[in-house]
Formats: sequence, structure tokens, C-alpha cells
Amino acid sequence: MRNLILATAVIFAGLIISASAQSIGGEYRVAGKNFDGSRYSGTAQIVFQNNQSCRISWITGSTTSQGTCMRRGRTFAAGYTLEGIVGLVVYVLQPDGSLDGVWTMANKPGSGTEVLTPKR
Repeated sequence: MRNLILATAVIFAGLIISASAQSIGGEYRVAGKNFDGSRYSGTAQIVFQNNQSCRISWITGSTTSQGTCMRRGRTFAAGYTLEGIVGLVVYVLQPDGSLDGVWTMANKPGSGTEVLTPKR
């Protein structure tokens, strides 16, 4: 009986971890700050291709950008292009499901910040 309980707990834990890996996907509200401190907002969508890699797209104002992303534990990163310039964003998954990030772009000084909040 004890082995059965242990086996059930292990299987259940595996299901929770698998569900957690997928739960980061979906639609998000975007709130960010540019290099110069100006604010922007919009939406983002994350679509997982497997447990770690995914596609991400942002719409902020009249601007759309696309990227390739991946997750490892609580860290979530994406490489993207915005108006032909390569960028990088690194987020940390928060307990409430939001993603708190910092981003930069090639040949641009500084960095910006961005929070993705799940639409529920």
C-alpha cells in the first residue's frame, strides 16, 4: 500500500510539473517601459511547441513583433525582431503567473522593462 501511495504521488507530481510547463502559454496584457522611460502597452501571445520552446508575438500600439522563446524553470527568454532589429527579452515567472522582464535591442544603448500579465 505504501508503494502504491508513493507511486501515485510521483505520477501526480509529474502531472503538476507538466501542466506548469504548459500553463505559461496563452494571451497576456503587456505593460512596458522603453529605454527613454516612456510607457507602452498592448497584448502578447505565447504558443508552446513542446515543454520548453515556443513562439511569442506582441502587439503594442501599431507595432507587431515576433519571436522564438524558451523556458527553463522560472526563467523565460525570447529572441525577437522589431522593425528589423534583433532583440532579447528575459522574464522571470512570478507566483501569480505574470512574467517580469527586462529587454534590449542590438546596437541600442540601455534596456527596457516589461510585465506580461495573463488574461483570465
